[in-house]
Amino acid sequence: MENKTEWGRAMGDKLSDRWPKTAQGEPETPALLCNCKSLDLGDELRINMLEAYGIPCLKIYPGDGSFGKLILGMSGQGVDIYVPQSLLEDARALCEAEPETVEDQ
Repeated sequence: MENKTEWGRAMGDKLSDRWPKTAQGEPETPALLCNCKSLDLGDELRINMLEAYGIPCLKIYPGDGSFGKLILGMSGQGVDIYVPQSLLEDARALCEAEPETVEDQ
């Protein structure tokens, strides 16, 4: 078993392996879900929720956002979250759903 270390990537979990493929075997077209400002970790929470429901997410930092993320720890222009085109409506529904409240008994 070969152990490869790649900078900037989670070990053993590649987005390209989870991204849906077309009938021709090509990766499905990404669709813009939203732009998060990254001020309160809302983008990470949203991505983790979508991933938990089996919707892979692609993060793109617009403009010079990658540099800001590297230097400051956050992008001044936020982060664009993309999902596969076929899962866009499901992702929107999950993001717009009201959280359930747990009542004390």
